[in-house]
Amino acid sequence: MKYDCLVIGGGPGGYAAAIRCAQLGLRSACIEKRKTLGGTCLNVGCIPSKALLYSSELAWKIETQAGAHGIFSQKPRIDFEKMMARKEGVVAGFTQGIEGLFKKNKVDWIQGSALLKGTNQVDVEGTIFEARFIILATGSEPIALPFLPFENQKVLSSTGALALRAIPKKLLVIGAGVIGVELGSVYQRLGSEVVFIEFLDRICPAFDSSLSKGLEKSLRAQGMTFYLSHKVLKADLSQGVSLETQSGEKQEIFSGDAVLVAVGRKPYAEGLGLSGAGVRQDEKGFVQIDASFRTSVPHIFAIGDLVQGPMLAHKASEEGVAVAELIAGHVPKVDYFSIPNVAYTSPEVAGVGLTEEEAKQRSLNYKAAQFPFKANSRARCAGEDEGFVKILAEAKSRKLLGVHIFGAHASELIAEPTLALAQRLTVDQLFETSHAHPTFSEAIKEAALSVFGLPIHL
Repeated sequence: MKYDCLVIGGGPGGYAAAIRCAQLGLRSACIEKRKTLGGTCLNVGCIPSKALLYSSELAWKIETQAGAHGIFSQKPRIDFEKMMARKEGVVAGFTQGIEGLFKKNKVDWIQGSALLKGTNQVDVEGTIFEARFIILATGSEPIALPFLPFENQKVLSSTGALALRAIPKKLLVIGAGVIGVELGSVYQRLGSEVVFIEFLDRICPAFDSSLSKGLEKSLRAQGMTFYLSHKVLKADLSQGVSLETQSGEKQEIFSGDAVLVAVGRKPYAEGLGLSGAGVRQDEKGFVQIDASFRTSVPHIFAIGDLVQGPMLAHKASEEGVAVAELIAGHVPKVDYFSIPNVAYTSPEVAGVGLTEEEAKQRSLNYKAAQFPFKANSRARCAGEDEGFVKILAEAKSRKLLGVHIFGAHASELIAEPTLALAQRLTVDQLFETSHAHPTFSEAIKEAALSVFGLPIHL
């Protein structure tokens, strides 16, 4: 069968690319080896983790915060099996939704493993499909430590942590990045003792350091334990999990019932036949592309976690749509400067644009200011006043450089600064915009005013 465009991978980048191709009049199909669409994000990543984060946060807030509002009840009883079933129901609803979108947009779904044959053909378990263009969107997979291969009973990947049948009494987490702190938060709220072992000297290093420090302090107050600047040397799985670590000259042993290894992800291209098709990869396995997402084979494109850049679902979707438009003859642009990053902890963390560390590295002449949620009326009413909004701007032009939020609803609040950065607005244009009162978003306006020393409520 012949197509204008074949997309390999049905995740956020792949299915968005396939749909956009079809909308632009290209006959398209999406090849996905899973029995459901949505890729890692929908099946074993973003969506199931957020479902568990919300469920566990609800229980935690009832237990720890309801009393401050004059609401008293017994400690919530956790039905873990029902919580996991709800998570699976959420995932199933969305995977079926993507199937519906494919039907609506006349995208063919080819279920099976893909193997590139030459430069215009794809073999899907014995059936050959041809296409003028091919888009590689196979995503990424968790990185395992050499001495701790995943078996998802004692040694968990993020996928395994989302499918546990029982809450571990003590959970060790190797890696305090976004995936680690999110899943660690889930199980700490559900009753696990959670201990983080992090190689670097701070958690969530992709964020502005002020957010990392604020989040670490908050998570410690919630009962989580962090051992920073610790390297895991080896493991013993004979009884539970025992990890030997080193920090400077000091060696320590940490024991638990299970360990979540969350040290990062790597591009997934197993069995795809890239080298045989002439598609080049770098030393880390990322597919090499030019500024138009073209690989070393001009009519084969690559997007998402398969290429260099932040491994974010929304970044992959933007790239998928952009490639579809390029193929159709349009001139799209992905603005990487205004792609936000979020950690769905409690409080949440979100950032877009430059961090203060990046501004210093570039020797920029900038000004920065924070506005605390304790001075925000809506946050005080809700009892969610931990955290702040931080804004960086060029000192002379007053253009926004970066916005960083640590606090409740940061994942939603970051949308306004993202638009402002995308449009290259100034702090003046941000604070001259009326914000409804009382809302959390007023903290953004006040932070913008604070950059040049003009806050009203501080």
